[in-house]
Amino acid sequence: MHDLSVWLTILAFIFTVSFIFLRSSVNEAIPATIGAFFVMLSGSVSLSDLFTITETIGGAAITIIATIVMAIVLESFGFFHWVAEKLTERAGNSGIRLFWYTNLLCFLMTLFVNNDGSILITTPILLMILNNLGLKNHQKLPYLISGALIATASSAPIGVSNIVNLIALKIVHMDLYMHTAMMFVPASLGLALMSLLLFAVFYPILPKRLKTVPAGARPYSPLPGHHPLKYAQDEAPSEQRGRHFMRNIILFVLAVRISLFVASYIHFPVPLMAIIGSVCLLAWRWAFLKISPLDMIKKTPWHILIFAFSMYVIIYGLHNIGLTDMLIRWLKPFVTGGLMEASIGMGVVVSLLSNLFNNHPALMVGTLTLTNMGLDPITLKISYLASVIGSDMGSLLLPIGTLATLLWMHILRKGKIKITWSDYLKVTILVIPITVIFTLIVLFYWVNWLF
Repeated sequence: MHDLSVWLTILAFIFTVSFIFLRSSVNEAIPATIGAFFVMLSGSVSLSDLFTITETIGGAAITIIATIVMAIVLESFGFFHWVAEKLTERAGNSGIRLFWYTNLLCFLMTLFVNNDGSILITTPILLMILNNLGLKNHQKLPYLISGALIATASSAPIGVSNIVNLIALKIVHMDLYMHTAMMFVPASLGLALMSLLLFAVFYPILPKRLKTVPAGARPYSPLPGHHPLKYAQDEAPSEQRGRHFMRNIILFVLAVRISLFVASYIHFPVPLMAIIGSVCLLAWRWAFLKISPLDMIKKTPWHILIFAFSMYVIIYGLHNIGLTDMLIRWLKPFVTGGLMEASIGMGVVVSLLSNLFNNHPALMVGTLTLTNMGLDPITLKISYLASVIGSDMGSLLLPIGTLATLLWMHILRKGKIKITWSDYLKVTILVIPITVIFTLIVLFYWVNWLF
């Protein structure tokens, strides 16, 4: 390959990542598309490669978009505000209980939606709650920082909560069911440790008692927020009816989420199952709120597909000019030295790459590298899962490690909340390295026990 092609591909990658870091307010699909265009122009990615890339990311993109559609429908029902209000009520006037409930909210939101969607939904809700409680800026930090870390890291236990995890699954030819069986326990234990460490770090500044918020001052209504519900007798829904309605939504979403893993287990196409679940929820909303499904065309963030495709074009270009060959030479001694070495080695490497270049390209590069090492199946699986831990948890050391945290910082700036890199690093330097190493060690023992 010509030197010009090599340098153009490298510069396109540096431009894309740098622009995303420096201009987080700009839609990430724009720099990624420009970078992909120059990679194509360089000749390091051919037309046949584009077909391979489309096949690789297609199913992941459909699954994640279907999940986002479900999140938009739930927002129409006022579901997220209802959940936040209920958690706040349960917390009462205890700042400590509120800390654990906000972490639980962020964890569940990521499991039921995805990491970026969870940040988009929970951060504004947390800001409203904290502002309503009259907390000062430094008192808000424990809830906002821990919420963001938990929301982002919670994409590790199940593959469907992060588009890059889904793409990587396709690259290593691993079923969603198998990923969850091998990852859910280690990642969940890692998240539990992360929560405890966050609590220990923040305990001295956590407000122990909160003021009671009058019911009339709450920013949420107990039932649907954006569109009035239609009832036969045009009467306001009772609290009990509201509870039953939201309970039914929870059961439905839980059933849809479980169906994805059942589909993977019986080798039914997971993207198709995700579409079926989204269509059913859209039909439910249409019947209940009289909102046509056509609004999804405008509300669905299609740019996510463009970003994922463009980013993978850039990474594939780097792969074709020899990046993965170089990484193979560096990483193979670690990966082939034993399962413990493979787990810790790949987890730490992808963590470092994620904080340098963002976790999307880091996991893609790491996964492509692993598939070209000629590893035995169990070593490939544990190395891949360790890479996911590095990508989803280790990337949180710096606020530029993930798109979700970049988005979070942008939302906070718009909300006039000042969180500096120093504020962030004082927490993550104490929490993230310990959490990542612990999770990687647990992964080794868990996989050893399974197999």
